Amino acid sequence: MSTMDKDFLKGNPERSTSSDSTPVYGESTSRRASLGQRVLGSFQRDPNAHVTAFASFSDGKTYDIENATEKAANSPLHRSLRGRHLQMIAIGGSIGTGLFVSSGRVLATGGPASLLIAYALIGCMLYCAVHALGEMAVIFPVAGSFAHYSTRFIDPAWGFAMGWNYALQWLAILPLEIVAAAITVDYWESNISSAVWVALFWAAIVSINLFGVKGYGEAEFVFSSIKVIAVIAFIILGVILNCAGGQNGSYIGVKYWHDPGAFHHGFKGLCDVFVNAGFAFAGTELVGLAAAETANPRKSLPTAIKQVFWRITLFYIVSLTLVGLLIPYTEPRLINGTSTVDTKASPFVIAIKNAGIEVLDSVMNVVIMIAVLSVGNSAVYGSSRTLAALAEQQQAPRFLGYIDRKGRPLWAICIASAMGLLGFLAATDKQEVAFEWMIAISGLSSIFTWGSICLAHIRFRRAWKVQGNSLHDLAFRSQPGIIGSWIGFAFNCLVLVAQFWVGFAPIDYETMSASMLARNFFSKYLAAPVVLLFYIPYKLRFKTKILRAKDMDLRTGRRELNIQWLMKEERAQQAAWPAWKKIYKFFC
Repeated sequence: MSTMDKDFLKGNPERSTSSDSTPVYGESTSRRASLGQRVLGSFQRDPNAHVTAFASFSDGKTYDIENATEKAANSPLHRSLRGRHLQMIAIGGSIGTGLFVSSGRVLATGGPASLLIAYALIGCMLYCAVHALGEMAVIFPVAGSFAHYSTRFIDPAWGFAMGWNYALQWLAILPLEIVAAAITVDYWESNISSAVWVALFWAAIVSINLFGVKGYGEAEFVFSSIKVIAVIAFIILGVILNCAGGQNGSYIGVKYWHDPGAFHHGFKGLCDVFVNAGFAFAGTELVGLAAAETANPRKSLPTAIKQVFWRITLFYIVSLTLVGLLIPYTEPRLINGTSTVDTKASPFVIAIKNAGIEVLDSVMNVVIMIAVLSVGNSAVYGSSRTLAALAEQQQAPRFLGYIDRKGRPLWAICIASAMGLLGFLAATDKQEVAFEWMIAISGLSSIFTWGSICLAHIRFRRAWKVQGNSLHDLAFRSQPGIIGSWIGFAFNCLVLVAQFWVGFAPIDYETMSASMLARNFFSKYLAAPVVLLFYIPYKLRFKTKILRAKDMDLRTGRRELNIQWLMKEERAQQAAWPAWKKIYKFFC
């Protein structure tokens, strides 16, 4: 085993990555480079970077998956994330406008029952997908994560489409979240132009990501902690308000489920809100993408994956149940919000204002602003790492694979940051149109991503069995298992079908012109043709094939090849745990 691998297994990421601080023999400490020289030097290419020497097309016509797998497994990204970073990324990393603001539009469209059912079903589907991702990411913590798993276990053409689908999703979300943060400030009726706030928030997000993965991890730890505290506080407040603890002291109970009702627009109203629910959960899979930059993924990733259950249950299901109890779907402010990201239409803010509690609505608005900045921060991270991984596997322009001495995919970060400048559309009269298409690109993309994760896990398990391996050799196993992946994959397909239906025949299609119907369809289903535009030409050009289970590479990039003895020792210790600890560790 190499020295790098030994240091990695010992959990020492500093020695397992490149460094520009190695002293030259005979050089005294007094001759160290100045701060400015060290900062400039950190932007130089990492000596371990290898994308320029990688030819993925061995004969110019076929894709060399063996080289792609090797490069993904040996990416020079730094392993600086700790367990606490991953846990907070998993628990609250993507809580933003999807929960705090867009849930109001879901409530107005489908009613409180549709709100709860849609988020619960998407949450169950996501639970299966994230556990499937966790199983693969623990054993293969490689750059590109789920996009690479599609290349490795399904078809290189599908992996190419999924990688670009995911990158475009985050590239579209970044300006959307920056504008959402700028519009949030308008809640206080500021006279300052939205363009000024867009510039400030854009600069803050870019600066955080220029500190590298450690800067992203620390920022997410702080942001997510604030969001978690705020949601828990709202749940406590919501229970009090519902039980006659408001200003007028009247008991609410389930009154609004009877009048105006639990459902709005019936079954089609339920189908119409799945994309909004998917948009709200987007980003949960980032915990798998971060595995390649984690000090000890075998230890920290399983715990972070298990936290997703609590995030779905507590922060989405419980809080949105209370939202449906406190606000009727006929509430005018839900329907008349000036934009998709208008916090005046946030059901959380409306519930507090209806209770007549002074100042607290402004506090909640600050939390929403922090939440959307957090998602914007994740957008730069997610898109830049995906673009860099695609470049390393020769599925994106080569320059995007430039990784500097601090482990930053520099050009990929620059591309993502440049896309954030679209946030200045907030200062124009085209912001509504821009928001609509940004959400169209990003909303359905997550459904494709999660479905592909489940399918890749199904194919991985098949290859694992065919090649003579035992499930006991896996450091972490998905709790819902292969059955959960089949359920998750099937439900993702059903959501795509349901969304096609409401896109083709929306709720009020009788009153819509042909051009309005076309615009409605693409605003709800744009991600599907985008995926096909990436998949079909690539498939035809390089003639890639669906991989057979016996031919899949299950060795390159594996992190526990030499620690089976340690796993056996850990399992022996776990067998001796008391029952309460086994139950706790199962969920946490």
